[in-house]
Amino acid sequence: MVWGIQMAISGKHDLSPAHGHLNLVGWVTTALFGLYYHAVPRAGEAALARLHFVVATAGVAVMVPGIAVALSEGGEALAAIGSIITLASMLIFLLTVLRNRAPA
Repeated sequence: MVWGIQMAISGKHDLSPAHGHLNLVGWVTTALFGLYYHAVPRAGEAALARLHFVVATAGVAVMVPGIAVALSEGGEALAAIGSIITLASMLIFLLTVLRNRAPA
């Protein structure tokens, strides 16, 4: 929120795409993950869930600054690396869901 407020006060919105990704990937998807792990506690107790948390957090921590750097014309490598890490976290989450689905 502080970043958004800073952009609003300064009138400089050059980094708003990075801010948007921080909100979407850093907050919304994390909230959805949390809701799932709350609804399926056995999934949240597995080692895979801990790995998922670490990878998802690392993805946001690398991707968002990487987007800011890319928007500042400093290169896209960090954003690309963060995006790949974030994709890996989504795949780990998919695996978690598939492993913990209710029997048909």
